[in-house]
Amino acid sequence: MGSGRYDEDTWNNYASSRSYATASTEQIFEQRMVAAEMDPRGITVRESRDSADNPESTPIIVGLDVTGSMSVVLDTMARSGLNRLMTEVYNRKPVTDPHLLFMGIGDAEVDRGPLQVTQFEADIRMAQQLERIWLEKGGGGNDYESYVLAWYFAAYHTSIDSFAKRGQRGFLFTVGDEQPTPRLRASDVERVLGYRPGRDRALDAPALLQAASAQWDIYHVVVAEGSHARRHPDRVGGHGR
Repeated sequence: MGSGRYDEDTWNNYASSRSYATASTEQIFEQRMVAAEMDPRGITVRESRDSADNPESTPIIVGLDVTGSMSVVLDTMARSGLNRLMTEVYNRKPVTDPHLLFMGIGDAEVDRGPLQVTQFEADIRMAQQLERIWLEKGGGGNDYESYVLAWYFAAYHTSIDSFAKRGQRGFLFTVGDEQPTPRLRASDVERVLGYRPGRDRALDAPALLQAASAQWDIYHVVVAEGSHARRHPDRVGGHGR
């Protein structure tokens, strides 16, 4: 996936048609359950492929915390963040031909939809798919969210031409106000992704980070305004690079 090109005029027209300036968060994000096409249990692989529109594709994953304390992150990304991100990438050119995939991330231990995954896209379909993420507003009281699910998915369920053809790693960002879960349980992987992981697949956070880092540069961005980060500034940070 990843044909087409991002265009700011198209985004402005889309934002106007969706009344981003006045719509409530609930009006923008209408999903009340995980959309079938974003349920990782039905996804074997997400692909970022070179095309005539994007001959040197750069895959970028942005995993957004959709728990109760972080609903503002998804809202801000839809209203202004996506347009700002894409226009800056095109204007400054830190990478070539960006392909963007969004994830909605929650708590694998307690949430109904702790991982949601869009396609890699390069045009207005990014905004359309972003709106399909369910803002569950869950999360538990365990001081962690399951950002490591993004690492797991990137390590074992992505295929990217940038690395296969050019040896260039993609970029993976997770954004939230808590630290990553220290370990995924095999039972959680089975519940979230629909299969029992083999012994060859890493589940501890450091090992998962290493596995995903083979093809991805990984960053965990802590939102200081989040309630957990404000209460426990000494705990956030940790495993990400």
